[in-house]
Amino acid sequence: MHLFHGRGHRRAFSLIELMIVVALVGILASLAVYGVRQYVANAKTAEARNSVGLMSTDAAVAFERETVAASILGGKTGAASVRALCGSSSQSVPSSATSIKGVKYQSILTPGKDWSIDAPSNKGFACLKFMMSVPQYYMYNYSSDGNLAAAPPVTGTRFAALAEGDLNGNGILSTFEVLGAVTSNSLYVGPNIMETSPNE
Repeated sequence: MHLFHGRGHRRAFSLIELMIVVALVGILASLAVYGVRQYVANAKTAEARNSVGLMSTDAAVAFERETVAASILGGKTGAASVRALCGSSSQSVPSSATSIKGVKYQSILTPGKDWSIDAPSNKGFACLKFMMSVPQYYMYNYSSDGNLAAAPPVTGTRFAALAEGDLNGNGILSTFEVLGAVTSNSLYVGPNIMETSPNE
């Protein structure tokens, strides 16, 4: 039987081995940082995707609500019901992209501001019944050639629900857009969200 005494048989790491370990740790750390950044970016862009999808759903629901003339009807008379798209919002929320340049924007929820600015004319976000009460990364806009308040009412031919963001604050906007169009008195909504530079 042989017994080993002392430190004679311990082997130290060579400089090359230590450099390889340090390099591997560096690579793993950079991959982890990239993965976290992608996760955070995806979490932020989920806001835009969900919101424009909800706006398009709200536009479809508003289109299906039948509107009739507000005038008083005489006996044995009727009024034709009309389906039309909500008219365009008069301004985006927030009203300027500088308000979401690398930061979140808290919309103003009081009547006559931001989401409810078009309530008196029943257009835009007020007509859609769409609003966000939590801070937002994106600027939202709704445009349409429809107008429920027109006399006689005019059926719109298309709408666009748009989100624009500047997550990294470099002035380049990312866009998320859903389109819809009226054909034969039915509203058809695009199946996909059109995205441009989603991580900007």
